[in-house]
Amino acid sequence: MIVRLFGVFGLAWAFGFALFMLMLPEPLDGVTTDAIVVPTGGAGRIDRGIVLLRRHQARRMLVTGVAPGVRPIDLALEYRTSPALFACCIDLGGDAVDTRSNAEETARWVRVHRYRSVRLVTSDWHLARARMELSAALGKDVVILGDGVGGTPRLGTLVNEYNKLILRRIALWIGFGG
Repeated sequence: MIVRLFGVFGLAWAFGFALFMLMLPEPLDGVTTDAIVVPTGGAGRIDRGIVLLRRHQARRMLVTGVAPGVRPIDLALEYRTSPALFACCIDLGGDAVDTRSNAEETARWVRVHRYRSVRLVTSDWHLARARMELSAALGKDVVILGDGVGGTPRLGTLVNEYNKLILRRIALWIGFGG
């Protein structure tokens, strides 16, 4: 009986992982939101956010999870972007250290600015969990659109992310840390 139960759980996990892999989100083009949120930690994320901001697909952008001591001018130089764009339209959040605290930092920022829609720009394999955390932090009052930045993560990274997604979803369902 226990072997069958483990077999069923194993099959369910494998099927869910296959769906997770097949449904990795694509970049979202042609949609305007009030704001863009970019968690640090993956290649192409900030670049994508800057491109969207230059296309006027949002009014403002938050880069959440910035390391202590990083200044707007540092990022402007690194991403070959006008310091004026950073001065007018890009905020740096330095309080977050993980996906959950990225969501909390973002929720505070969204509430201060009274935004009603947010484009979350992150790695395609990270988007499901990041969006889930942000939805939990913001509630239903703000529309969150996902914008996946493609990459080539290792299989271990994908398995780890999928397991985190499952465990965090269960935690939110039972009311832990929501």
